[in-house]
Amino acid sequence: MLRYADGDLAAFRELYQRHQRGLYRFVAWRSPRRDWVDEVAQEAWIGLHQARGRYVPSASFRTFLYQIARNRLVDLQRQSPLLSVDDAPEPQSPAADAELESQQMNSALHQAIRALPGEQKEALVLQQFSGLSLEEIATLTDAPIETVKSRLRYAMRKLREQLSAGVAAQEEQA
Repeated sequence: MLRYADGDLAAFRELYQRHQRGLYRFVAWRSPRRDWVDEVAQEAWIGLHQARGRYVPSASFRTFLYQIARNRLVDLQRQSPLLSVDDAPEPQSPAADAELESQQMNSALHQAIRALPGEQKEALVLQQFSGLSLEEIATLTDAPIETVKSRLRYAMRKLREQLSAGVAAQEEQA
């Protein structure tokens, strides 16, 4: 990022290649509306470009980038108090029984994650899907590390409970 701040455009391409997927996943999990995901991810890169001259490496680059996206999501949520969450089912492809079962488990996991309270979901997604450390999550969310640990612990407990309940319900139906 320091090279990019000094005008090295090749450094931007490297940053983009390294972080585009993680940023997109973070925004996709955090966004209450699917139609915002592309917009917020793109605006995060634009915001990064605009802030490159003011960048000071006080936290990791990833934390800096994700904070830009997080702030944009907060702005959109403030502007749209009546959110309509797009709960369209994920497309299913014809598959063998094992693959179909795997897809159903994956879908159940995604639903369980989406059902978590916002702060727990955010901490879980940042750690498990974006690979941020506890320190980076604490910096990004402006919460003490112990709070981040608690959020992760509660999130994992709720996921286990929800997934266990789902398995028990499937066994009863069988």
